[in-house]
Parts: sequence; structure tokens; C-alpha cells
Amino acid sequence: MLKAHFGWDGFRPGQRPVVEALLAGQDCLAVLPTGGGKSLCYQLPALVRDGLVLVISPLVALMQDQVQQLERRGIPAACLHSGLAPAERRRLQQLLRDQRLRLLYLAPERLQAEATRQLLDELLDTGRLVALAVDEAHCISAWGHDFRPDYRRLGHLRQICPGVPLVALSATAAPQVRADIIRLLQLRRPLIQVRSARRTNLHYAMARRPADPLPLVLEAVGEARGAVLIYARTRRSVEQWARRLTDAGVEAIAYHAGMDAESRSLALEHFQSAPRPVLVATVAFGMGVDRPDVGLVLHLDLPASAEGYLQESGRAGRDGLPARCLVLFDPGDRTSLGWAIRGAEQRQDAQRLELAQRQLRRMEAVAEGDGCREQALLLAVGEVASPCGRCDNCKAARRRRDWSAQVSTLLEALEERHGRDLRSLAEELAAEGGAGTQQEAEDCWAWLARRLVQEELISESDDGAQRLYLRSSGRQYLRRPWPLHWAA
Repeated sequence: MLKAHFGWDGFRPGQRPVVEALLAGQDCLAVLPTGGGKSLCYQLPALVRDGLVLVISPLVALMQDQVQQLERRGIPAACLHSGLAPAERRRLQQLLRDQRLRLLYLAPERLQAEATRQLLDELLDTGRLVALAVDEAHCISAWGHDFRPDYRRLGHLRQICPGVPLVALSATAAPQVRADIIRLLQLRRPLIQVRSARRTNLHYAMARRPADPLPLVLEAVGEARGAVLIYARTRRSVEQWARRLTDAGVEAIAYHAGMDAESRSLALEHFQSAPRPVLVATVAFGMGVDRPDVGLVLHLDLPASAEGYLQESGRAGRDGLPARCLVLFDPGDRTSLGWAIRGAEQRQDAQRLELAQRQLRRMEAVAEGDGCREQALLLAVGEVASPCGRCDNCKAARRRRDWSAQVSTLLEALEERHGRDLRSLAEELAAEGGAGTQQEAEDCWAWLARRLVQEELISESDDGAQRLYLRSSGRQYLRRPWPLHWAA
């Protein structure tokens, strides 16, 4: 089946144990890196068993892309979502009645519909349902980087389909997220298959974004092989950058959720079929989209979390050839992202908001840090690894210096008065003297304050106001300092 339908002579690492466990009726948790072939783990059992696998997926674009790929391979598949026209819905129901489908994709919220429950009952009665798959399973965990409330209700799947094996899949999931997935989906004695998220063909680089990044972006795009995927944070920014690149002679296509369905479909088709497409999109684009020769993934803003960035950057180099992952960031990104997170999470509890802010600070530490990029990213998902030797920091061998005296000065200023605003504190310390211009000195003190937040010697308010507070560890440092060596 593997050879006939997918053209492969053998499995990729981690796939075979999951496929065999599902065929044996065992639940599974599969954490395989982006490009590791997660979808095959549930697609192949549907063919071997000659039955139907129900796949829960978070995005309509992702479902449609998977269905198109399967149909090109001659595997009958369909997706059920609210955008289907009545005629399409009737056709899908007829295919199910005729037992002609092997995979049915649907969004998690569809499970709450009475019609979907009736469909599940019919499938169970006929014995056609051979497995359940929950894709992007990290979305179920409040500790995950892309928590979705609709995923919380997926625990009902076990009650509805008690005898059907269930596989939960994700590209990245820290230990606490994995524990949440097993608990909330009620996986029973699952096979747990976790592969390293390290991708040895990816080259990570992160740099301060200049006032006008266009020349830097054009240079990176010009040097890239194959397809180019550029991520911008807002829909407006996506459209602006697509226009700017096109005006500069690089044909660029925009993609975001605010576009009409036809425009999004055309953009996706262009990205999949054009020889060297350049697509500018919001970060939701790319989940499950299988373009193997992406030579550059470029972020125009600081990513919201290290876990999310591992997935987004992992869309590069699926063909195994060298690919570049570049982040252009500004210290102000964390402020604007922090406000956006607060707005998006205001309906969630304080714990979720605090976690999102912590993930953002961790990503900033990766971007501003002088250690191995890949090592720091992997540590965020609970994987301990040696320095990669490939990223910009590993290659640069930047000179480090001892910042102990400046750290003591900053902590003493905070000890005198709690709740200082970062910018006003930087201005005050810069005015007391230092090398360079006033602005350069302010930027340096602001960088040092952010570094001390990352080192947990001081804390920062989560309301976006960047008020700083001395922590007990900071007081301990003032009593008994230790060397702090960083590059800057």
C-alpha cells in the first residue's frame, strides 16, 4: 500500500510504529517534526483496513489541501465544513452511504452538530470507522502555543467511539502539552512516539529589523532556492508587503483569512504549482501544506512563541536540502505582540495570559540571545540538544563581555523604586553617562533590562506597559553578584 499509493519504498523515522499500533487497535500519540510525514500515519491504515478514518483538523485550507493531495494519489477523501454548498453536502453524504470514502476531514466544532453525531452513529453501526485522528493535537492544551477552545471538547470522542483507536498528532509538544493531550483526549495505554524536532538541513538566523527592511528582504529572497514563504503578523502588513515586493520586481502573492475563499484558493494553488513562488501570509498559512522545496521561511516580526516558530520554520526544506529560516525583529515587537495577546486572551483566564506572555519573552530571549538558536528553540519544547554549528550565532563566535557592573546599577535603580517604566528607566540611566550617543545608551540599557527579565532577575508587567519590578533573585544578586557574560 505504501509503495502503490505513495511511491515510497520505506517508512520515514517514527511512522511504522504508529501505523502498526493503529492497525492493532491501540491509541497513539505521535510527535513528529514538520515534514516528518504525520498524515501518512492515519492515511495508510484507512487503505489497509479498507475503511474510513475520521480526521479532526483546525483549518479549512489545511483540510482542502490534504484532500486534494489524496485525490491526486487516487485515494477518495472529502472534508466536511460549514462552507459547503447544499449540493456538495448531499454528494458527500452519498459517498459515505456508498462506502466510497477512505478519509473524512472535519473541523472540531462540527462534532457539536447533531447531523455529525448521527453520521458517527451510522459509521459505528456499520463498522466502517477504523480509526480517529486528531491533527495539530497541541491545540487542545492551554499550555500549547496555539490553544483552541473547540479542541477542548474533543474528549467526547472517546465516549462516542469507545472501541475505535485514536491517534493524536503534532509537530511539537513539550512534555506538559503531551501530558495534556493524553489526559484530555482520554488516550488508553497509548503508544507514545516522539521524534527529535531538530532539522539538520535548516539554518537559523535572527537579526534586528532595520527601519526599511525591503533591501534585506529582497537580498534574502534573491538568494533563496525554490519557494519562499514570508510571514507578517497582520493582514494589512501581508497586503502591504505583497505590493512592495511586486513593485520591486518580485511577483508576490498575499494570503490571509480576510480574503474571499476563491482568492485564498488561487493563492494556495499558485504556491503549490508555481516554479519559485513567493507567498506573503499570516502564520496560520502552511499547516499541512506540503511544498517540499521551500528554500526560505522569513518572519518580518518576532514570532509569538518558540514552539510556534519551530512549526512555522519547519515548513522549509522538507526535501532535505539546505534551507534558510530568517527572523527580522525589533524590540518593539514584543510590546505590540503583548497587547495583541492580551486582547486575544481577555476571554481566557489569567493563567493562560501569563503563559502566552512567558512564551513571548522566551522567544525574545532566543532572538536577542547569543547562544545557539536551534538549541534554545529545542529547549522550549523540552528537548536538550548540543549546539547546531549551523545558525548565525554558532558561526559568528561573537565576543562576550562581563555586564556585572551595569546589571548592579540597573537593579539598584529598581530597588530604589518599584514599577519603573522600561523606557524612562533607560533614559535616566543613559543620562548618567556612557559611550555613544544618548539614544545608543538608552537602547543598550533597554536591551539589558529585557535580558534581565529573560534571566528572571527582574519581572515585567503583563499589561503591555513594560513596568519593571525587582525579583527576589535580583535582590540576591545585589547581595552577592556573580559574573554575567553576554554578547551585545
